[in-house]
Amino acid sequence: MPSSGTPVRNDLGVDSGRALGRVGLWSQALDRLPASAALDVVQELEELGYPALWISEGLRREVFVNASILLGATSRMVVATGIANIWARDAPAMVAGQLTLAEAFDGRFLLGMGVSQPAIVEGMRGHVYSSPLKRMASYLDAMDEVQYQSPAPAHTPPRILAAVGPKMLELAGRRSAGAHPYFVVPEHTAAARAVLGPDGLLCPEQAVVLETDPERARAIARDYAQFYLRFPSYRNELKKHGFADDDFEDGGTARLIDAVVPWGDVDALTSRVQAHLDAGADHVAVQVLPPPGTTAPLEQWRELAPALRSCT
Repeated sequence: MPSSGTPVRNDLGVDSGRALGRVGLWSQALDRLPASAALDVVQELEELGYPALWISEGLRREVFVNASILLGATSRMVVATGIANIWARDAPAMVAGQLTLAEAFDGRFLLGMGVSQPAIVEGMRGHVYSSPLKRMASYLDAMDEVQYQSPAPAHTPPRILAAVGPKMLELAGRRSAGAHPYFVVPEHTAAARAVLGPDGLLCPEQAVVLETDPERARAIARDYAQFYLRFPSYRNELKKHGFADDDFEDGGTARLIDAVVPWGDVDALTSRVQAHLDAGADHVAVQVLPPPGTTAPLEQWRELAPALRSCT
């Protein structure tokens, strides 16, 4: 495989600045639908003008198979992994999956990789979690040594790293096309841009709740945030941006919850997305949290689409 040691920002077979667009969607919701229903939804999302869809990996559909299904149902949309867990497959399998999809779908696949969290790696996958930075560096070394023997894509496809802390961001800038930070605030995006420099592709995720009632909105946001607030890596980064230990007690203060998961009307949510772009993001992956009892927030995706297309 050609070395990815030199960053190849915005190379998705076409200019990914255009291919990814400024705002895409991040969602686990399609994994909760039957495959036939998921295909109908992703086709509508493409018609609504969303240029990219980020999908995750867990105890759901296998991420490369899932990407293939979604890419096959669309013609323009980029499908990105946020993230493919490096503990779930060895380096040759990761490379093979990436190059297979990039070649088959004209560069519309973007590989985002990450080290995940100890509780997931050890509890769900049965591995012994080790130094995330060293593990990722050695994994990238192994990827660069893979000799792929099937037809290669026309352009060497980029990889980006899930990165929140400065050391992983620095590694992402040196060894990949850029970074996909998750569960971060716009202040983190500005700090990440400073670490990556002007050329690294920066694609933060931003969860939102399209709900104007404060009590209902914060209940949805707090329920989502609980999973991530238990991890020291996320808490430590938030502390760098003005939050203290007290903010993490009792499910998170309103100030904390409102910072990591904005809620409100279309204008309020669009404003937060624009804040990430103004802070240096190339692309924002918007995760619309569904109302209680809803599998996929299709109505919210429809309502937000025109406003999110206007972000610059």
